[in-house]
Amino acid sequence: MAHPFCHLELGSTNLAKAKSFYTDMFGWEITDTQYGEGMTYSMFKPEGGGPGGGMMTQPVPGAPSSWLPYVAVDDIHAATKQAAGLGAQVHVDVQEVPNMGWFSVISDPTGAALGLWQQKL
Repeated sequence: MAHPFCHLELGSTNLAKAKSFYTDMFGWEITDTQYGEGMTYSMFKPEGGGPGGGMMTQPVPGAPSSWLPYVAVDDIHAATKQAAGLGAQVHVDVQEVPNMGWFSVISDPTGAALGLWQQKL
């Protein structure tokens, strides 16, 4: 399938509690990585395949915990621009994740949030 879901990300209001729940519920092994000052990004990869993902403290003040799926794209700039042209709202314009790739966050014309991801080759 072209443009598959490739990453799932949880923005949690209680990261420790979320990590405990998903570890106990599904047996996910979670690995913490520190980015910048005080930001922990916790990665997981389920056994048996499927997209992995990450967890972090909810970055939007006052927002509830929520999952954000990411779709793989070949050209993050073109895909973000195309989405906007089709009526999407761009919430986070293209940003680089050092040594990994680039992402943007949009909501489709119905309001559903979606991340776009271009892997660094």
